[in-house]
Amino acid sequence: MWCPSVSLALWGNAWLAGRAAPDDVLDALSLWAPHHRVTAYDLGAANRTGLPWPDVDDAGVVSILQVLRMAAGARTGRPALSLVLPVPGDVRGLPPGSAFAADALAVGEAVRIESEDGAIGLVPEYGETEDAYGDEPEPDGSLSWTVYSLPSGPAAEQFDLGAAELELRSAVRTAAEQLTTLRAGGPGANVEDPRELVEQLLAADREHAAPDHAPDRALRVLDTAAQVDAILTVSEGMTPISIQSSSGVQLAGAALQPLSLVVRTARLAAVDAILRSAWQV
Repeated sequence: MWCPSVSLALWGNAWLAGRAAPDDVLDALSLWAPHHRVTAYDLGAANRTGLPWPDVDDAGVVSILQVLRMAAGARTGRPALSLVLPVPGDVRGLPPGSAFAADALAVGEAVRIESEDGAIGLVPEYGETEDAYGDEPEPDGSLSWTVYSLPSGPAAEQFDLGAAELELRSAVRTAAEQLTTLRAGGPGANVEDPRELVEQLLAADREHAAPDHAPDRALRVLDTAAQVDAILTVSEGMTPISIQSSSGVQLAGAALQPLSLVVRTARLAAVDAILRSAWQV
């Protein structure tokens, strides 16, 4: 469930609300990469955040705090940050036809910051080093955040956490049944112990934590969404070889696709609830 944009949104919002320290934000981001770079994509983003322009020298991770503070503006008693988890066919929160939309869709995540003065978006991307011999680029241990100016839009969508949790409960049963069905594929299944692999994926998620103000219900929904997502990830890799036809493969994928939408909606609802809880007295 965790990704760099979730960490930035939750901890950046907590800091802006006075519920976390600046070091808490930086510590949360350090779990994703030891080095972070921040760059303005355009002049509007530079003006809103104080980032260099037109000399777009990369700023360090501390500059993220400056970006958050300047883009969010005066405290208003509600979150300025929101999470975006776009996928093809569902691009909620993305301005149509913008570079921000294209780049956020390419990586599947982004953060929006809205204020009375306008909006900006941040998209993370892991850095790579070019290989002198033409081999595949290797990760260089950095995470780059590109900052875009955005047109003002409607307020961030609010999600019904209760409805999301209800749908998620049904998804848990369906995902577990799908995992059992694929596991029963005998020699056709290409994962020996899918449940162990699911647990490994969940263990990676547990390295990250939400701020202390996060409601228990939202944390429970995030945990359940992570379980379903881990099952989906494993299931997608263990379709039985006995499903030989392309139509059979399509049917297997179609059984999982609705669950992915439920997981994404549940995550957005839980993150939205945590963001709003930081501003509640």
